[in-house]
Amino acid sequence: MSSETETGGATGTQDKDYNLIWYVEACLSNALRLEGYIQDAERAKDTEVADLFRKAQADSRKGAELGKGLLRARLDGG
Repeated sequence: MSSETETGGATGTQDKDYNLIWYVEACLSNALRLEGYIQDAERAKDTEVADLFRKAQADSRKGAELGKGLLRARLDGG
């Protein structure tokens, strides 16, 4: 099957919609995982690493929000 062909026959969901769903889930999962890393760094009193993980977590949350907005618009027919 060509990578240029959008499938969705097996799931009933077009690839682009599934990809957005996957992206949002990955961003949220990453934000959750980073929370544990932040706590680990704080326990070790490593503020530099904790700050790095907080920034990465904020980026993951932002990505999730952007993805949710796009997904919402597409599923609403926009």
